Amino acid sequence: MQVHSRPLAQLLENLSYEVIQGSMEKKISALIYDSRKLQEGCLFICIQGANADGHQFVREAVEKKAAAILVSKSVEVEGDITVIRVENTRYAMAFASAAWFGHPADRLKVIGITGTKGKTTTTYLVKSILENAGFNVGLIGTIETVIGKEHIPAHNTTPESYLLQENFARMAEEGCDAVVMEVSSQGLMLHRTQGFTFDYGVFTNMEQDHIGPNEHSSFEEYMDCKGLLFKQCRVGIVNCDDVHWKRVTQGHTCKLETYGFGEQADLRAVEMKLLRGGGHIGVAFRVEGISDMEVEISTPGRFSVYNALTAIAICRHFGVSEENIKTALKEAKVKGRIELVKVSDEFTLMIDYAHNAMALESLLSTLKEYEPHRLVCLFGCGGNRSRLRRFEMGEVSGRLADLTIITSDNPRFEEPEDIIADIITGIEKTEGKYVAICDRKEAIAYAIHHGQPGDIIVLAGKGHEDYQEIKGVHYPMDERVLITDILAEG
Repeated sequence: MQVHSRPLAQLLENLSYEVIQGSMEKKISALIYDSRKLQEGCLFICIQGANADGHQFVREAVEKKAAAILVSKSVEVEGDITVIRVENTRYAMAFASAAWFGHPADRLKVIGITGTKGKTTTTYLVKSILENAGFNVGLIGTIETVIGKEHIPAHNTTPESYLLQENFARMAEEGCDAVVMEVSSQGLMLHRTQGFTFDYGVFTNMEQDHIGPNEHSSFEEYMDCKGLLFKQCRVGIVNCDDVHWKRVTQGHTCKLETYGFGEQADLRAVEMKLLRGGGHIGVAFRVEGISDMEVEISTPGRFSVYNALTAIAICRHFGVSEENIKTALKEAKVKGRIELVKVSDEFTLMIDYAHNAMALESLLSTLKEYEPHRLVCLFGCGGNRSRLRRFEMGEVSGRLADLTIITSDNPRFEEPEDIIADIITGIEKTEGKYVAICDRKEAIAYAIHHGQPGDIIVLAGKGHEDYQEIKGVHYPMDERVLITDILAEG
């Protein structure tokens, strides 16, 4: 995919702007928002970042012979370089990026999923169902971006607008019919998803999260940012069981559809039954309302039903048959998200990314509903992060699990033993039993070798990660590989 140049005026055609100096009759050779990549003939977009402000690099842009500079502040520029002022350069960059790549979203059905929990799982479920029905689907999310057979590790849940448009363009070139993407509140707040219209905007749920420095100043701001999606999509699909859904969709400009367990939902789940046997756990339910079918899924609990309902609500718009939906939901696996790993017919083992107290409490509470012989929780906590998280996770596991196996996660520049000591401080506020085994492979081996009939064992915290970070170095460590090695070793 090669874009050689675009007229400056074309890049800004959907924006309000003021020409401070210079001519608009210029060809632009590149769109640049990182001063380290400045080149002759480019349009340099001055972005205010967390650590640096692009406006500080205007002189460098002049020296590198940029053709034009896009600013939101007053700057002094000598020479014939064009200076254009807009209200918000991040917002403008999204529109300019869409124009630079030829508006690729217009050639795709774009599905955006926002919410505190469930985004990652739901994107993979939707991809699985649509591909099972013959569609070619791209994916952009927390774990990775998937374009055809290429899997690119993610740095942000929602990429910068330029990268997002570049991904769309590559997907369109690969022959994708649709793209399903996670849309973070940060991505919406920073205008990364401007410059196009989502075909479907989806809201899963809302909880107190992402409040603090460099995130959202309040829960109200968090909700308002989530709500921006419903002013930028054609059809909104929302979980109406969530108490915040009306606030989040306030002022929406799209057609709204609802899903949930409640009778008021357009698409609803009824007659939910927990399933268990042969080392597997899952759930069955009936769908009523705008669809009518029996569904069985291989992941546990009520939140798994919500994820499946969300996927059904989206995929019905693509004309997918009930049989395709049912088959895909039963077979779908999401790496590191309630991922069942078969090690025995006697007990159940799963890997999950739960890496804070809220996620761990939700997971363990769900698994207790299956009335296991013992609920065993193995986890550690990251180094150079809040110690409070360690106390809280220890307390949650001590309260809900029958046995906690405390081990190492990503110690980073801390000593694993110090992190484990903090977790023990939290556990000892409860009556919960625990063992501490610093080496994660040894800890997993202990869990497997001491598994009892009817146990449910959770390896929490690492999820999709395939490394362990120690003293600034990433060492390969995939829990699936560790399990295979442990079983082979006997």
